[in-house]
Amino acid sequence: MTTEEITNILSGKKVAIAGCGGLGSNCAVSLCRVGIGTLVIADFDVVSESNLNRQYYFQDQVGQKKVLALTENIRRINPGVRVIAHDTMLTADNIPLLFADCDVIVEAFDQAGQKEILIETVLGQMPGRPLVAGLGMAGWGMNNSIRYQKTDNLHICGDGVSEISPDMPPLAPRVCMVANMQANTVLEILLEKYTSSRKDCESNHD
Repeated sequence: MTTEEITNILSGKKVAIAGCGGLGSNCAVSLCRVGIGTLVIADFDVVSESNLNRQYYFQDQVGQKKVLALTENIRRINPGVRVIAHDTMLTADNIPLLFADCDVIVEAFDQAGQKEILIETVLGQMPGRPLVAGLGMAGWGMNNSIRYQKTDNLHICGDGVSEISPDMPPLAPRVCMVANMQANTVLEILLEKYTSSRKDCESNHD
């Protein structure tokens, strides 16, 4: 498919991003650059100085709500993307409501408890909805350890094991690798049937 064809398809798609930290902010920016139609972002935190080593924010945005700062950054990159921002903590009760009509949901939380709630809620209450999660991105190096795994509608990006700690902090290179793998997985999901249809057509003409 050409860039124009891809953009035309993606412009009609809606993607949810749960969490606007290192994974969520960078994944959102990648999706906005390829022309996703609508992004639904949710987070209740504010931008801090310590976030700037890996999250898509700027010095003058420290102290701002992350959903508002990220909305501003997305609009500066691609004003054609519609952003629906929820300044709220996600719970098992509001996740199905806020993300009801999204084509794909991206899990981008820092805390294991939040990840668990989102994954259990989506898989249990939103059957058939693709969920792209990030798991294991702490530290640096170890390029070959970052991988993709899929189980039914759950897509996991990361090394699956490296937990954040004082000796293994989250740093921009590996965090962004996983965030962009998540964005790439979203594209693969959204474009799969179009790619398959084209391959079938090409095979029939052989």
